Amino acid sequence: MGLGCRSHGRQFGQAGAQPASACSLRASPIPGRLLGQACSFGWLAMLAAFPSPPAWAQVQPGSMGPLQRLPQAQTQPLPRTVAQVGQAGTGADTAGLERSWQELDQQLRALDGLIPAEPGVKAIDPRVLPPVPQLLLDANAPASVQLNPAKALPAAPLGLPGPSSLQAGPVQSLTLEQALAIAFANSATLQAQREQVAAFTAQLRATQGLYWPTLSAVVSGSSGQSSSSLYAPVGNTGLGFGPNFAMPSGAFAVPTGGGAYLNTYSTSAGAGLQLNYALLDFARNPVVQAARAQLGAARTTYASQLRSLQLQVSEAYFQLQQADQTVRINQATLANDLVILAESLDLQRAGLVPRLNGLRRNAISASDQQTLIQSLADRAVARRQLAVLLNLPPQITPAARDPIRPLARWPLNLEQSLLAAYRGNPELETILATREALLRQRDATAAGLLPKLSLFAGGGLSGSSTSTFDITASGGGCCGATVIPMLNQSGYDWSLGLTLQWLLFDGGSTANQAEALARQAAASSQTYAAERNAIRLRLETAFFNHEASLAKLAAARLGVTASLEAFRDVKLRYQSGLSSEVDLSDTQRQLVTSLLQRLNATVGVNVTYARLLRELLPMPRDPALPVQPRLSLDGSTAF
Repeated sequence: MGLGCRSHGRQFGQAGAQPASACSLRASPIPGRLLGQACSFGWLAMLAAFPSPPAWAQVQPGSMGPLQRLPQAQTQPLPRTVAQVGQAGTGADTAGLERSWQELDQQLRALDGLIPAEPGVKAIDPRVLPPVPQLLLDANAPASVQLNPAKALPAAPLGLPGPSSLQAGPVQSLTLEQALAIAFANSATLQAQREQVAAFTAQLRATQGLYWPTLSAVVSGSSGQSSSSLYAPVGNTGLGFGPNFAMPSGAFAVPTGGGAYLNTYSTSAGAGLQLNYALLDFARNPVVQAARAQLGAARTTYASQLRSLQLQVSEAYFQLQQADQTVRINQATLANDLVILAESLDLQRAGLVPRLNGLRRNAISASDQQTLIQSLADRAVARRQLAVLLNLPPQITPAARDPIRPLARWPLNLEQSLLAAYRGNPELETILATREALLRQRDATAAGLLPKLSLFAGGGLSGSSTSTFDITASGGGCCGATVIPMLNQSGYDWSLGLTLQWLLFDGGSTANQAEALARQAAASSQTYAAERNAIRLRLETAFFNHEASLAKLAAARLGVTASLEAFRDVKLRYQSGLSSEVDLSDTQRQLVTSLLQRLNATVGVNVTYARLLRELLPMPRDPALPVQPRLSLDGSTAF
């Protein structure tokens, strides 16, 4: 009758026993009564023999309510073994098997009802895949031009993009070397560190001025007017001081009740020079040395940021290559799905395969399309991540131009790599420079308790003009002073001396500040030890993962070769009716997995190489020097 079932070592319709575990369905629909005569091979394979399911097996999405609304008797668990299902339906009576199927149908309806129907969603044709969003297609457009570094200048640091600049332009491709050169020139982080280096350079020059004296020019000028009213209620004529104090001719005689009124206007100006020089200052040398150490720390930080930026750009570029290749793999997988789906439908219409094959291929195609859509989104994000690292204008979308291929094996062994990583490491040098700056600041603070000897000198010219007017005497006059209507005066002055300043008591403030700086320097020593261990851990992690990625790449290449041959064979066998659709699906999945494993291993080789290079790559300390991107390291250049 065309229904062959191999189970319990026996095949119906043929003589003899054939040990197998799969069911082969090679005929048109079978009557329902024949179900009881079949061997116990499970409800799913029996259901696949029908071109279309019976009425009670047609499940409409969202047609049932939640599972908890069903009676308790309708939610019994399925039989645990295939043998139990076969025992329930053997013999002439298939009522038990049909009841199990009905219970299964009810449970499927209940599970489908747990997901409420979406309003406004039209019925889905399983033969037609939904379209990919146009936004993703636009973001994943292929590169049309090559990126010109001269036109990749960053936007103003304090500006915001406008509507016109946010409009996406053509996708522009670039190589990894170009990406590194653009990042070194455009990076906002590097530019900020360059400004920090310039600031510490200026600060060092400022502290070096402490070795020189200070010379100041002093200029002053003033103008003012005053009014005076004099009155003597008791004169001096009776004091007996002689004729000069006797009226009426005494020059200094002031009678009782005598008075005077006058106005005075004066103008004065002066100019001079003032010199100050610290002859003995114990804080001067430590201050200069601390500023020089801070400048060294800023420069080594700049070199460390160059290393980190190269690693970030390299990883972003490799991830973009991985995203590109993942999209290609998923596109090829989906295209292959559609071809196999069309073949399955043709075989189904010819009655050579069950309806289940077409439904399974529909589900696989839909799943692979979801994977493709997500990979498109991942590639769009990877492009923007690279654009942000390169600080490109908003309208430029970069794409990877270099083909993805593994880099060479790391040229140094682990011991050589560790020794080279420690030698001249900018991160370790930054900590040492910071520690040196703290120690010199401590010395400068402690010098505040020591005497300070300074020299000062000054000299200048001065002049004034005084006029007296509206002079009025009353009661015999007052007060014996000489009144000059106009008086001009000029002169010069100079001074020279030494100043000794010695702090004798400040409540321990200066000593405690010096102690605090010494403790911070001691803490930086522990930071050095922690960073040294971190460098070793990073390098060993990258080294071992690099070796593992190389080994995985070799295994992945073998897996791709074998999977590709297996897929070709199983596809021919499926088209010839010698293999089932399940074998085809499993082999296809294995091929896709092998391709992704090879891709991940290739990217792993490149990323780990870039991480190793980050620990050893020499970088300039001076921002004024050019930075040349280096993508590899020779064993001789590390020593």
